[in-house]
Amino acid sequence: MRFSDYNIVKELKDRLEEVGFKKPTDIQFKSIKHILDGEDVMAVAQTGTGKTAAFAIPVIDKLTRSKGRKGSNSVRCLVMVPTRELSKQISEVFLDLGKYAPVRTLGLYGGVDQEQQIRTLKNGVDVLVATPGRMFDLIAQGALDVSGLEFLVLDEADLMLDLGFNKDIQDILRKIPKKRQTLFFTATIDKQIKKLAYDVVRDAIRIQISPKNPVAGNIEHAVAFVEMDHKRFFLENMLKEFEELKFIVFVRTKVRAERVVAAMERVGIKTEALHGGIEQKERFSILDRFRSGENKVLITTDVACRGIDIPTVDYVINYDLPENPENYVHRCGRTGRGTRKGQALSFCSESENLFLQAIELYTGEEVEHYHIDPADYKEIINDSDDPTYNWKKLIDQANKEDGKEDEW
Repeated sequence: MRFSDYNIVKELKDRLEEVGFKKPTDIQFKSIKHILDGEDVMAVAQTGTGKTAAFAIPVIDKLTRSKGRKGSNSVRCLVMVPTRELSKQISEVFLDLGKYAPVRTLGLYGGVDQEQQIRTLKNGVDVLVATPGRMFDLIAQGALDVSGLEFLVLDEADLMLDLGFNKDIQDILRKIPKKRQTLFFTATIDKQIKKLAYDVVRDAIRIQISPKNPVAGNIEHAVAFVEMDHKRFFLENMLKEFEELKFIVFVRTKVRAERVVAAMERVGIKTEALHGGIEQKERFSILDRFRSGENKVLITTDVACRGIDIPTVDYVINYDLPENPENYVHRCGRTGRGTRKGQALSFCSESENLFLQAIELYTGEEVEHYHIDPADYKEIINDSDDPTYNWKKLIDQANKEDGKEDEW
């Protein structure tokens, strides 16, 4: 089936053709018809499968066909998301796909001035993509009315629970109409997620697309065993060997992100850090520069491991293995978006072996081991352009002249 075969409004069909949407992905094919038919949907699908368009396309169609808002501050569709980055990204998908449709969209999140958001709400909004904090602030101020809501969408519901948003979800359920269409999208499913889903949806169509290995089949992923203090040299080697490619590099903490950026700067590699300690406006600017290719290397914490859709990422590097094995899957999913091929490589130090075991238990498969010949390992370290390590090159040279073997 092709998008041209769907019974959707011409404005939307024309836009889908214009942006190159020809055939739906599995999650889109299994979701869109049920949503168009007015049914509640509970969908489980791995990252990078096109979940956002799976609900955005039918919602835009139904809003275009139906009557307008009840009041100036009222919204017709609320999409609740766990992070500001996701709010901005999903609202941009609605704006893009609804370019020719009479559907107005606003991404609502904290960290930016609320006055402009309030003015936009007064002018009328159909789709509100919101994080809970700013949304409840504006409800309390009387600047936002959700009493006439027609659609509730919970996206990345598993992450919302991880971040402690369960109370916020229960609170919004008390403020919105019981008669509504509810769409529940999540990447993972467990007892807690099921309980939340049953609180939200009614007689929902259940859709689950979850292969045995949750890492998408179009992503090649492997692990290389590298000592913690040597990781910077191996990252330098990768970035210089494939300087035309676009990389996301995941580290464990904000401090680590800044240190890796500084280490790459010393060897002449331009990178940018993205983490929760950076002002929200600048975080968006950093992502925009990465999307456009102005910067090809993003060093980030797990703030960017979920939901962020940048289709052109060629490579994911797990500079540090995540403590949560589920985040390994989401990190790898930043590459290989849609039908594109992707690659992911993890650096595993001796102290991270337990994290690797947890990842393999979670995915159900052993991660492929990328063997590094001892001579190549040594050469990668010695070839670093980091001036703070030039002393090691001098020692190596002296040892060679004395006929000595360098000790490791």
